[in-house]
Order: sequence, then C-alpha cells, then structure tokens
Amino acid sequence: MTDVPADRTVTTQASGTPRFSDITTIRIGGAIKNFVQPASEEEFIDVVRNADDRHERLCVIGGGSNMLVSDEDFDGTVVRDARHVVDAGEALNEGARHNGEDVSVTVQAGVNWDDFVAFSVAHGLEGIEGLSGIPGTVGASVVQNIGAYGQEVASSVRAVRVWDRLEQRVIALDARDLAFGYRTSSLKTTMYAGTVPHRETTEWFPSPRYIVLAVTYVLHSDDHGTVGVGQLARALGVDVGARMELAQIRDAVLSVRAGKDMLEDPTRYANPWMKGTKQIDSAAIAGEPNHNRWSCGSFFINPVVTVAHAQRFLEGAPQYPATLPDGSVGVKTSAAWLIDHAGFHRGFSLASELANFPEASEQAARASLSTVHTLALTNRGGARFDDIAHLAARIQKGVEDAYGIHLVPEPVIVR
Repeated sequence: MTDVPADRTVTTQASGTPRFSDITTIRIGGAIKNFVQPASEEEFIDVVRNADDRHERLCVIGGGSNMLVSDEDFDGTVVRDARHVVDAGEALNEGARHNGEDVSVTVQAGVNWDDFVAFSVAHGLEGIEGLSGIPGTVGASVVQNIGAYGQEVASSVRAVRVWDRLEQRVIALDARDLAFGYRTSSLKTTMYAGTVPHRETTEWFPSPRYIVLAVTYVLHSDDHGTVGVGQLARALGVDVGARMELAQIRDAVLSVRAGKDMLEDPTRYANPWMKGTKQIDSAAIAGEPNHNRWSCGSFFINPVVTVAHAQRFLEGAPQYPATLPDGSVGVKTSAAWLIDHAGFHRGFSLASELANFPEASEQAARASLSTVHTLALTNRGGARFDDIAHLAARIQKGVEDAYGIHLVPEPVIVR
C-alpha cells in the first residue's frame, strides 16, 4: 500500500473553519459551520452518521472542482476525506510490471484524482491516462463518471465500497449497480431522489445516499496506452488507435488541457485549507493566479437530442451518435459550440448589457466565460454566487432561443 503523496498532512494549518471559497476551484461560497477531515474510515462514517442523526445538511466534498455554492453560511457539516492510500498489491513489484495482465487497484476516496493518474502512469498501469489533469478526488470520480479523450472512469471500475446512509451499513456495489451513464451514475441520482428518513424532502442533496469510501479499479499492466481520439492524436502527431508510452499520452493530455485553461489553478494550494490535499510543486503554488481556471471546469453537459431535433436545429454543429434516456438513438452535440454560436463568445460577461448601470456592470464583469474556452464560467476575482448564476441563466436562455436546447449545468449547485 502506498500513500499518495507521502508528505500529506491530515490536520490543516488553518484555524477555525473555512469558507467554501477556500476549498472550491471557482473560489466562491460562504462560511461552513462544521468542517471535518477524518483520517480513518471509522471516523469518516461516524461524521456522516452523526450529521444524519442530527438531521443536518451534509456535504461530502472532494477537490471542490464541480461545485458552485451560495455565499450564505452553510449551516451543516462539510466532510473532506483525509485518507490517501493506494493499494496496488504486487503490481508495484518490478517483476510484475508491463506483463500484460489486468491489475486490481483499490484507492481510498480521498486520494486526489490526478495524483492517482500520475501514480498509475509511473507504475505502468494503463486505463486512465487520458483522464489526466481532471481536478477532484477518487471518490468524486465515480459519482460523476468523469471522462475525457476517449476514456471514462466507468470502463475501469470493478467495485465501489460505500456507506449507505439509509440502511446505515457499509456495502459493496459493482459496476452494474453503479448504472454509469454520460457524466452520471446511480450514486449521483440518489443525491436528488429517494427515501430520506426524518426529513421534509426526498433529496439527500447535496451529497448522495451512498458515500464513497474506496474504489477498486481494474487497470492493464502495460507501459503503453491507446490514443483514442483525434484531438489527442494530432497533439502527438500519430493516428487514432496508435500505441504510445503512457507518460507521452499523459503529457499530451495535460498540454491540451492547459491550452484550454481547463486545469485547476495551482495557486489555490497556497490556501492553508488546501494544504496537503495534492502533490504539487511549490513554485506553481507561488505563481500568478490564472482567473480562466477559477471555474467549475465544464459548466454545462454536452446535450443529447433526438435525431429529428438535430436535423432541424443543428446544421453545422458537431454531432455524434448517442443514446437517449429511453434507450432510443439520439445525437450528442457540443455545448461549447452551441454557446459560441448563440452569440456568447470567449470572455463574454453581462457587463456589456448593464453599461447604463456602472455599479452593476462592474460587479457583472467579475464573472465571465473563460477567454479561451466557452464552456467554462469563471470568477475573475470577487465574483459572487449570483454573478455566476445570472451569467449561466443568460447563456441557457440564449442557447434555448437559438437551438431549442436547454443546457443542463454539470456542477452541483448548492444554494
């Protein structure tokens, strides 16, 4: 078993409790009443169970990369898993490397996702190298079914160990139980529906019924991987389907993501509340902030529509075969393309629409689309929850008016 990285600390150097703006990548959100970082599975479960017993709002947070939280105080418990162990068994032995066999790797939920990808690449374990640079934690990876550059977490997951908040017991879910779909899973859907004892609502929100404790992945013992998509192939100068060294693929993915500013801003780790949560170079922490990366990543999910809708509205738009929720054939298109072609170009903010109201215009300018990618809504410094929410709503309306498609936000939005 390996701790990733070895120099992590469980106890933060900050005093008091953080704000969500301290622990989310978009750097927005109010004060937290009770913030806990459990260092063992037993403590983690106790924190969750005690919050539920008190009928408190509970938010289990990973890297804070897929959340937009209100500026109001959060009157409940926020828990961040401080366990960082990766167990790859004999796969770490030199004699077992690159032998072409499948390897089971069990990873605690609190491990930083990109640290785990780096670990896998360094040890010749193929299967998640295309997911390099995605912010967040291992626990969040299966809830969201993260994916990029021809790979999805779903294709590598064997089982997930979870705490069932309803039945109050630890259970194991296999890949079939997880019902993975595009940017979703059965874990995610339980956040919004289900039997919730002693509550006026039927939602477990803002955390799922099932809280991830550990994930077992099946990776391939090989120091080469397959280049799965054209964008990555072009970056590497090879054809789609080519086999390349894992390290080369990872470097190319990170380079492509950096070119879109779709990586997290490393300066966030200068915040004492982020200390010890990721392996990162001290020079990067001390650099200049990049506000294009003060975001939730991709803010909207790429929509899937009927074939008839695509034929009527999406001439010239990217179109890919997809499956609709009812199982019928559909078409997936690009949310970024829709946003841009609906008139919301890179760097767009609501400031121009409020030019006659200088104070409102100045505030509105603090939230804008990234200057390099239309799918990221960014905090330019001092943005509030409402600034991002109003910008998102304006974009949704514009796209719906132009293309008859309602864009669905990807982040968890906590009001």
